Amino acid sequence: MSLTSTLILKRFISCTPSHLRSCIRFITYMPRPGYDAVKPVTPITNDGVPRPVTLIPGDGIGPLVTGAVEQVLNAMQAPVTFEKFDVHGNMNKVPDDVMDSIQKTKVCLKGGLITPVGGGVNSLNLSLRKELDLFVSLVNCFNMDGLPTRHQNVDIVVIRENTEGEYSGLEHEVVPGVVESLKVITKFCSERIAKYAFEYAHLNNRKTVTAVHKANIMKLADGLFLESCREIAKSYPEIKYSEIIVDNCCMQLVSKPEQFDVMVTPNLYGNLVANTAAGIAGGTGVMPGGNVGVEYAIFEQGASAGNVGKPKMVEKKKANPVALLLSSAMMLRHLELPEYADRLESAVKRVIKEGKYRTKDLGGSSTTQEVTDAVISALK
Repeated sequence: MSLTSTLILKRFISCTPSHLRSCIRFITYMPRPGYDAVKPVTPITNDGVPRPVTLIPGDGIGPLVTGAVEQVLNAMQAPVTFEKFDVHGNMNKVPDDVMDSIQKTKVCLKGGLITPVGGGVNSLNLSLRKELDLFVSLVNCFNMDGLPTRHQNVDIVVIRENTEGEYSGLEHEVVPGVVESLKVITKFCSERIAKYAFEYAHLNNRKTVTAVHKANIMKLADGLFLESCREIAKSYPEIKYSEIIVDNCCMQLVSKPEQFDVMVTPNLYGNLVANTAAGIAGGTGVMPGGNVGVEYAIFEQGASAGNVGKPKMVEKKKANPVALLLSSAMMLRHLELPEYADRLESAVKRVIKEGKYRTKDLGGSSTTQEVTDAVISALK
């Protein structure tokens, strides 16, 4: 592990008693990566000063669930202030004042942004990841007490490379009726995502890192990704390293998901695997996630499927706020506010376990506001 990475990770666990650090596992933990051996990451702000955070409510259910987060953080009196911006997925680009805000605050909380299918409008989600170099996407898919699922003992962390691969955006029409789309894989990006995955596993007492690939067909591109993972794995002999072809991975996920621990993937595979794992573990409405780079971080619902919801859900105000509330706990840890993150995570878990207030996707009929009020009541 590099000196920088070691310093960063030690800073994130410094608030935990030493005899517990190897056994405590937060579902909303996401360390900030380092990128060289000499330049540590600067703390976001001084102790005692409210942390400024850029807030993008987004489209569909976004304003409902981000509104829930605002209410809960206010009830906790968390030292966070929001700079709110009106951004929608059908815009041609992320407005300059929004980018300026994120570059100033370093942290953003975001509702879903609709991505137009086809046409010439680029995905703003992809634009944000690229412009801010948010090379890590992390989604934690886990069983929650009180929430029945087909499979038990599921606790999977999907760590996805977020800036290249099939999402490079390099497409063109060669001749009418023939389109070429380029998949770009680099050693640099593959090594840094592999290193992040192993550091995460090391810090969280995880036992196995599995690389997901299709190197049997894409021998050069996915082959380079695997070579990079294998090289990084040599520095972590205490962690078991394995590899699995992506199609077999999907089959194994739906038949025996409890066998997986930490999974590291190229861009497209990670999106598919994370959404599949989320559906298995309890649904996309309860899975937290975030996107992080060396300087900036954006926290949002972990699994992208359904993150803007359906019109009827918005009209009836019955969107599930749990995923974004847990992502907000992840954000609080990132902001070095672990006590607030613990309170929020514990309150959400308590509401789910009691089962009295649940939205339709979890088998209930509660509104967003009713779930939000229940979480506020459960805060300690």
